[in-house]
Amino acid sequence: MIEAVAALLSKEGPNGLTFASASAVSGLSPATLVQRYGNREALLRAALLWMWDQLDLATAGADAAHPVDAEGAIALLVRLSAGYGAGDEAAQGLLLLREDFRDPVLRARGVAWNKALTAALGRRLSADAAQQAVLGRLMASQWQGAVLWWGYSREGTLRGYLRRELREWLTAVVG
Repeated sequence: MIEAVAALLSKEGPNGLTFASASAVSGLSPATLVQRYGNREALLRAALLWMWDQLDLATAGADAAHPVDAEGAIALLVRLSAGYGAGDEAAQGLLLLREDFRDPVLRARGVAWNKALTAALGRRLSADAAQQAVLGRLMASQWQGAVLWWGYSREGTLRGYLRRELREWLTAVVG
């Protein structure tokens, strides 16, 4: 049920979520949804927490699947980018991010994911523990910036653009 609501959020953004729209995609009556969640904000939070769960699983899977080297770091980030859309989908994603920023519970999930992601990247970029934290954080920031800039230019495919940008960043920073 919550997966269907999350799909609705991905497509329509948070403004498209009502008990009526959630009912239409989930098959549950609006009254049942109100009884289960109480209000729209609780339903929104539940769907966004489910989405964070999926991102955590995807990150752990990508971490386990790729070698512990610089190319593995690039492959991990390109794999995590597979779900990124363009156009309206990307704009809806930014609106969901806004919700994550507003809600302290969701914001805490972002902090936890950042720690896991930067640790996975850092292990691939340096043997030095202090450097791992810095390089992992900087690479994650470079990745997110590259995704944003690609959204404007749409230069080639996102995967190709990310590979090029991240390799250039690695060359400049790591050598």
